[in-house]
Amino acid sequence: MKRNVVSRFLLLWVVGMLLSVQVFAQGLTVKGVVKDNTGMGVIGANILVKGTTNGTITDFDGNFTLEAKKGDVIVISFIGYKTQELPAAATMNVTLQDDTEVLDDVVVIGYGSVKKNDATGSVTAVKPDELSKGITTNAQDMLTGKVAGVSVISNDGTPGGGAQIRIRGGSSLNASNDPLIVIDGLAIDNNGIKGMSNGLSMVNPEDIETFTVLKDASATAIYGSRASNGVIIITTKKGKNGQAPKVSYNGSVSVSTIQKRYDVLDGDEYRTYAQQIFGDELPASLGTANTDWQDEIFRPAISTDHHVSINGGLKNLPYRISLGYNYNDGIVKTSNFQRFTASVNLAPSFFDDHLKVNITAKYMNGKNRYADTGAAIGGALSMDPTRPVYGDDSMYDVFGGYYQNAQATSDFSDPNWKYTANKNTAQNPVAALEQKDDRANSNDFVGNVEVDYKFHFLPDLRLHASLGGEYADGTQTTVYSPYSFAYNYYGNNTSTSEYKYNLSYNVYAQYIKTLGAHTIDVMAGGEEQHFHRNGFTVGNGWDSYTDEIHDAVLKEQTAYATRNTLVSYFGRLNYSLLDRYLVTFTMRWDGSSRFADGNRWGTFPSLALAWKMKEENFLKDVNFLSDLKLRLGWGITGQQDVTSDFAYMPLYVVSDDYAQYPFGDTYYHTSRANAFNTDLKWEQTTTYNAGLDFGFLNGRITGNVDGYYRETNDLLNSVKIPVGTNFNAQMLQNIGSLKNYGVEFAFNVKPVVTKDFMWDVTYNFTWNHNEITKLTGGDDADYYVETGDKISRGNNTKVQVNKVGYPANSFYVYQQVYDENGNPIENMYVDRNGDGIINSSDKYIYKKPAADFMMGLTSKMIYKNWDFSFSLRSSLNNYVYYDFLANKANVSSSGLFSNTAYSNTTAEAIALGFTGKGEYYMSDYFVRNASFLRCDNITLGYSFKDLFKTSAYKGIGGRIYATAQNPFIITKYEGLDPEVKSGIDSNPYPRAFTFLLGVNLQF
Repeated sequence: MKRNVVSRFLLLWVVGMLLSVQVFAQGLTVKGVVKDNTGMGVIGANILVKGTTNGTITDFDGNFTLEAKKGDVIVISFIGYKTQELPAAATMNVTLQDDTEVLDDVVVIGYGSVKKNDATGSVTAVKPDELSKGITTNAQDMLTGKVAGVSVISNDGTPGGGAQIRIRGGSSLNASNDPLIVIDGLAIDNNGIKGMSNGLSMVNPEDIETFTVLKDASATAIYGSRASNGVIIITTKKGKNGQAPKVSYNGSVSVSTIQKRYDVLDGDEYRTYAQQIFGDELPASLGTANTDWQDEIFRPAISTDHHVSINGGLKNLPYRISLGYNYNDGIVKTSNFQRFTASVNLAPSFFDDHLKVNITAKYMNGKNRYADTGAAIGGALSMDPTRPVYGDDSMYDVFGGYYQNAQATSDFSDPNWKYTANKNTAQNPVAALEQKDDRANSNDFVGNVEVDYKFHFLPDLRLHASLGGEYADGTQTTVYSPYSFAYNYYGNNTSTSEYKYNLSYNVYAQYIKTLGAHTIDVMAGGEEQHFHRNGFTVGNGWDSYTDEIHDAVLKEQTAYATRNTLVSYFGRLNYSLLDRYLVTFTMRWDGSSRFADGNRWGTFPSLALAWKMKEENFLKDVNFLSDLKLRLGWGITGQQDVTSDFAYMPLYVVSDDYAQYPFGDTYYHTSRANAFNTDLKWEQTTTYNAGLDFGFLNGRITGNVDGYYRETNDLLNSVKIPVGTNFNAQMLQNIGSLKNYGVEFAFNVKPVVTKDFMWDVTYNFTWNHNEITKLTGGDDADYYVETGDKISRGNNTKVQVNKVGYPANSFYVYQQVYDENGNPIENMYVDRNGDGIINSSDKYIYKKPAADFMMGLTSKMIYKNWDFSFSLRSSLNNYVYYDFLANKANVSSSGLFSNTAYSNTTAEAIALGFTGKGEYYMSDYFVRNASFLRCDNITLGYSFKDLFKTSAYKGIGGRIYATAQNPFIITKYEGLDPEVKSGIDSNPYPRAFTFLLGVNLQF
């Protein structure tokens, strides 16, 4: 018995020892450290056992501990470094090597590219983030809130509408303030045509690889002409050499609804208020309906977007083909936008890549139906809410059955036409939409061929040539029903057609050579661009009784044609010493046909210096600092983009029917020259820039700060001239100057990076100050020029001016006086000049539409296959004239009833209690602070791969996601939307709230 017990014990001991040996052989505690090639510990590097979810990250000193098994493979990875796979060991000392693709990451600049780390100017490259881009109908949507110093304000909520883009504020008063747009090396004409808001409209956002924004003159001066307002370079996606064909599909469906409405009185409230104002003596009977006119014109809108691309590469022939279709219903009834896009890119290479060819072709067809926003929204806010949509009397048959404010007429020959529209009153907004069919159809084709040859006998020398062009046409046809309010009885059918074609070709040579510590990059070339545009308008109405043409407009009366040419020579020198001290010098000479001989040529130089401070010995061993570079730049850019191509020439025009000269009983049209100025010359902008690029903790934190000063002289300004000195009351002259200065700050930080979770945050901040420093040739301190849009009250009244010492488009109003309760007293203003009289001399500059501060924040979090992101954008100290309230402010009997019809009002106006006397609308009370914080989008997505994978099929990868676009806005502004590009808030097409479901698939 004892022997059996001992035997069993020995057996168990042997088995246990064997198991222990086996476990010891399999189990392994890995301890290690991860460093970069400078010896600095890498924080947050991912350490993972290959083929498992077992992993960890490195600590502050780059150390890690991980349980593994003998024979396992350890995968070490970190952003910006090559991933390494090493066998598991008890002790692992790993040195990560820089990923050359990241280090050599290039940014596109004028006529070439440069390593991002070697850029000397203020250049921001933006790669659209597929996870957090939000809804991007147009290319400009991808820039909104993403780049410091760049303001993108959509015109309104019109489907397919354009946007106002400003880089570091506007540099001109009368000439264009739009940046130059360059697409795949071709500088395009940014002026739209009928049906196309601007040049960016023709690019499908899904085709865009990168945006590069050139902001300071040291970066933009190489473009010279048209570069005063900055440059946006778009590079589209291309195929990869030797890659098997890949098919991608992106699709989405969305529902849009109105986010906010104006609060006008409903029918019951209106009847109560009318009784309060008029008592029992109503000037006319009120209706019995309770119509919400805003309900009648707004709708939920469903939109879809589809995009298919095929990209790959045969031997030495990368290719990419894409097709896109977008259908976008507007939230205002009858409005919609359709766009079809197609693009092809071929990039063959020959002779061992010594000869490279890049062929790009893009086509866009756009179809718009426009809603009569002014009539519909204005009518919905003013129409009597006690009236129905459709009239119940035969008198409304002349309006197609719609209720309208009518008046008797005897002007028409049709005896059944006894009534017509009362044009001095609000019109039925539903009829305004349904009885006007306003459509545009546009086509745009852009093609470009680039050839780049690296000489066989001298590979440091390359020759680059490009030939490109654009053709576009657009026709807008507007049909008013004879039952319409605007063209009652006759109707109207008008068609306006526009055509343009542009040609551009350039050639330049570039020589790059490194000799020891010196690197020289020299480029020189020339360019020529031609811009042609023509168009005409035809139209007429029809006599509904005799079927005869009424007020015909003929093509020969309206046809026009215009063109302009730019000829340029340019050069650039890049010099690097020890890869630490960088110098860039550029020079461009531009000749413009828009100026007379003697003034046609402009010279535009720039100089930029950069110092890679991190490469110096005194900073090399500062481990937490991964990048530090100082940049200084100066340059001059030009502007010649004015409304007329021949402002220096006496162009003769034929007079209209009201300016004819009689000879006997016959009247003849006269001919006279338009105003012209032979002394016109280039408007020039000089920019100074200082910037600092920085990075910490192996690039986990990166950013830059820039300060700039821009001054524009010889402003192309439309000014009043003495009567009799030319052929008009105003003439374009080089008079005036303005300046912009400010600070930009941007950073990207990854607060958390683990094997399962990554959090990425980008933020940008901009402060800009704009000031006019000169307007006339004299020194009159009280001189100002009215500008901006007209307001609803007064007689063609404007409340914005340009004046020396103040920002462009400032508000010019009276200073309101308030009672003891803080309420404004109607028509009581401060006597600012103290002369005892309140008149126009007491007006003063009060605020301006442009914001002082702009900020953008994007946060993206990825947990395993899930992603969540949102984008916020803020504007501070932007002001808006609250035209809606000013238009409704008269709540007396004359404001409620005039021209034999009632007009609606608001509770806000009733509380104000104005009676409509005097120039109450010129009060600074209506100039409101419109600062806001807007959430542009919130997105939740899930990525997947290997869906439907089999032994014979690799499966499908992709992502499904949901996006809420424009979900909320925080502001104290009481109007519909505080984001108003013109500064006058009057009947805008509202920006919608949109919910979208989308899917991306890769086959």
